[in-house]
This record gives sequence, structure tokens and C-alpha cells, in this order.
Amino acid sequence: MPTSVLISGAGPVGLTLALELSRFGVPRRTIDKSASRTDKSKALAVWSRSLELLDRSGAASALIEAGRKMHAVKIMSGRKTIVRVSFDGLASPFPFVLMIPQSETERVLEEKLEALGGNVEFVDLVDDGKTVTSTVVHPDGRKELIVSDWLAGCDGAHSPIRHQLGMPFEGDTVPGTFLLADVHVSGFDMQEDEFPIFWHKSGIVAFFPIATGRYRVIADMGAEPQRGLTLEDVQAIVDQRGPGGLVVSDCVWLAPFTINERKVRDFRAGRVFLAGDAAHIQSPAGGQGMNTGIQDAVNLAWKLAMVIKDRADPELLLDSYSIERSANATQVLKDSGRMLRVGMMQNVAGQAMRDFLIRKLFGLSFVNHRAADRLSELAVAYDQSPLNGPEMKGLGFPSPGHRMAGFGTFGSNGARFSLIAADPADVAVRLKDYMHLIDGDIRSPSALDGMCLVRPDGYVALTTHRDGWEDLTAFLGRVSGA
Repeated sequence: MPTSVLISGAGPVGLTLALELSRFGVPRRTIDKSASRTDKSKALAVWSRSLELLDRSGAASALIEAGRKMHAVKIMSGRKTIVRVSFDGLASPFPFVLMIPQSETERVLEEKLEALGGNVEFVDLVDDGKTVTSTVVHPDGRKELIVSDWLAGCDGAHSPIRHQLGMPFEGDTVPGTFLLADVHVSGFDMQEDEFPIFWHKSGIVAFFPIATGRYRVIADMGAEPQRGLTLEDVQAIVDQRGPGGLVVSDCVWLAPFTINERKVRDFRAGRVFLAGDAAHIQSPAGGQGMNTGIQDAVNLAWKLAMVIKDRADPELLLDSYSIERSANATQVLKDSGRMLRVGMMQNVAGQAMRDFLIRKLFGLSFVNHRAADRLSELAVAYDQSPLNGPEMKGLGFPSPGHRMAGFGTFGSNGARFSLIAADPADVAVRLKDYMHLIDGDIRSPSALDGMCLVRPDGYVALTTHRDGWEDLTAFLGRVSGA
């Protein structure tokens, strides 16, 4: 079978892209220099929006079965709660954050796929404007040329594809060193479905649940340690900054690390795309990194599928990938960086003022709800997207570029737009030249009067009145390149 899309990297981002392309019937091949999935916990949080998007392939239920639902995060000082952000009110079928080791996330996604090409290393590429020829090397030293229509670099923060393209990874390194420890923790007397982040005058320490009694502990350490880290170092930080009475043991992963906040300007170069850590890396505060990459993959997949199946204008759709996802990554970098720096504040007077203001601000319900929406990524929107069509206000639909909720799962039947129309019987006649772009299951707007076109990834494309057929045909004509 010819390879329409070559995916380099079989982490959560590459696997999601492969899963989505397979669901849309697009021939693809996935390679990775590692022979097997990671054995480390790595990224832990899968947020509500990612679960909504993964639900269409059936992966969400398998992930939930393997993970732990967390319904709130607490920021604490000793045993005193500064703020509690609840996820119970999220307008989603998944009103929680799922804690699951990355190794398990990869396992679930792998089980939905076939023919993963592990232990094949990417070397270089040639993009001639019509196809991409990639050179890869097998474990026995044998070289292979893979010709594909498109290449997706999902190959991590040190992306060989990004280096081949010569794309600058712009940004900064956060000063100081951080500690990561995968340990057993006893002595917690908190709710099992909540996780704490402790602010202390000497720094932060955060506990992210991995399994019953086991946590990822992250803390800032200041300068680079002069010796190797030990479990005793972790215990000392937990004693100093935590609530007291906690005991850490059974360490299976302990390492210092630095935090980089970087991204490429453009996620596309010709027939090559970057996604996930290859395109952006950020602070682990908020647990947004893997989720942002998963949503890169979902965004790219339906656009590639529409183009490959000759349904859509390649320049409009594929350029929109970079415009939409680069803007989103910029916002995630700002949000996660701000969260990290607020927690790491060192000035004692400033810390007291910070704690007071945060407690007052998050005591307002709308601020608390907004924070939950941002963390869960339900608030992701594409206000400046070139794919946004006209808007008819007053119909009750979200604005173009915003997530559509309450009408079930969009994109389940393939890479097609979904239409919500007051007069479904007229659709086939009025839009006869564009029915290849529209899901045949026309939805009723219920109490809403008018029409709404929804993208395969569940974001609104346009809204118009019940007789706004000209708006629809103009938009669909633009998408199809007519």
C-alpha cells in the first residue's frame, strides 16, 4: 500500500496521528527509533478535551479504565488550602483529569493500531514539492528510502526532522534545576481524587498521582546539585515544603531536569509538519504538554485526510494547521510559564501578597470555573483561524473557531463537516455540489433556530440563519478550492 503520510515518532502524539489517519482511511506508516514503548511514567495528565477527541476512536474508555480520575487540584501552604480548583463543573462528558502513566497511554493507543515500525531511525529528508523522500536506517544498518506525500515529525524535543529543516527552536531555559522522583508516598490524609501542589517560602513541591500510593514528585532546587540526587534529598524537600508526616520510599525514577520554554514559529515547511514536543515544549505546570501535542495531531489528521481524498483545498486547510496550533502553543507557553513563576516566587512579602490575592481571586466562582476550563483545554479556541466562516449572532451557537458542545461527538464518521440544520430535508438539494464534504447524518438544532457547520474536530466553522444557504455554499466552495 502506498504511504500517503509517514509519521516519525511513536509516542502519544505520533500514535494519535496514526490512529486518526487510520480512522479516516488514509494510508500511513509510523516509524520510531525505539524498539518498544517507554517504560517511564513521563507525561501523566490526560485532560477533558483530549479525552473527548480520543473518544471517537474508542481510546478514551480504555484510558479511563487504566487511569485514575482526579476531580480537583489544591494549592496548599502546609496544611492550609490556598485555592481548590474543581473539575466537576466542566461542560464535558469527562469532568475530571485522568492520571495515567505515559507508558499506559502509549499501550492503549498502540492496541488500537497495527503495523507500528519500531526500531527504525530517521536520518534525513528531501522535499521536492510533490513528495517527501525520507532516509531511514534499520537496526542491522540497512538503509531504506520511504517516499510519502507528507511527512509528520512527532519525534520529540530533540526532533531530527526539525533539525533537518533548520527551523529555530525559539525561547528560553528557565533558570535553576528541578527534581523529578517517582516514589511511594505514605501519610497523606487528603481526598484520593484530589492532588496537591505545595507553595513554600523555599520553593514548590507537587504530587501527581500515578497509582495507589505512588506519586510523581516535582520540586524546584535552585542551582545544579553538586552530587547525585538521593531518596534522602526528596524526603528533605517533602519534609520542608509539604504538610508534614509524609514518608517517601521505593524510588523507581529520580533525576534532575531543566525546563525549556520553546517553540518553532511555523509548524509547517512545505510537505513536512511538526507536532507535539518537536514543535513546542513548555513547563510541566498544568500538565499541558502531551495534551497540546495530542490536539496538534487531531487537528492535522482531518485536514490531511480531506486533502488526500481530494475533498479540500490543500493550501487553505494545511496552512491553517500551523496558524491554529502555533497560536494555541503560544498561549499554553504563557499560561504554564506564568503558573510556574507564580509558584516559585522567592520574596517572602511577595509570597504573602500572592497567597492573599490568589485566595480572594479564586474565591470567585467564575474565576475558578475559567481556570478549570483553561486547564482542561475545553477553552481552546481558534479565533484567528482562516477556516472561520460568517457568524449569525443570537442563534445560541458558539462563535466560529470555538468548541461545540452538547450535540454528541463530531467527526466519528470520518473527516467531514457536520451540519446542524433546521430543515434537514433541504440539505441534499441545496448543497448537492458539496455533499462529499458533509457527514450524511444531518442534525436537528433542537430548540435553536438556524444552521451551524461544525468541523470534524468539533469546532464551529460558521453559523447562519435557517435560509443561509449562500453562506454555506460560499464557505464549502472555499474549502473545496472551487
